[in-house]
Amino acid sequence: MQNEQAKTIEGLQLAIQMEVEGKEFYQQASQRSSNKLAKELFQRLADEENEHRKKFEEIYAALKKGLDWPDVEPPSNKAKGIKSMFAEATNDLGSKIKVAESELEAVKTAMDMEIKTYDLYRSRSEQSTLSREKRFYQALAAEERGHHLALLDSYEYLTDPAGWFVMKEHRLDGG
Repeated sequence: MQNEQAKTIEGLQLAIQMEVEGKEFYQQASQRSSNKLAKELFQRLADEENEHRKKFEEIYAALKKGLDWPDVEPPSNKAKGIKSMFAEATNDLGSKIKVAESELEAVKTAMDMEIKTYDLYRSRSEQSTLSREKRFYQALAAEERGHHLALLDSYEYLTDPAGWFVMKEHRLDGG
């Protein structure tokens, strides 16, 4: 039991570190971005990573006090909010958009980060024997997957806006 508790604490510490690093990356990417869509997307992701960190720290504090895994509400599925923000931005920007190569690289790096985080949370949910912990990690894994899909959609749009509109909207004007 003590070994299980140590693994849980170690997993939480890793998750907190990943969320902190994710937030910092997204904030920096947002500040460096000159593209409205990328700037807003990165800022929204930074905010969500910060929310994840707070939830993990709440759980970590309880476990360090010797309490059971608290009934912490998993984050809501905010990836849907990212999708609607993305849809709104593409309507505003249309199919003629300029994007720096550094912004595309930041989006690719972000996609990789989200996959790694998703894999960690999915793995933790599979390893967990506590239903609260399992549900929490499943909810976070789903949210990280939503982040990845939003980033993938953004990348496709930023690299080929006209093609993206044809594929997603079946028309070039986006209207």
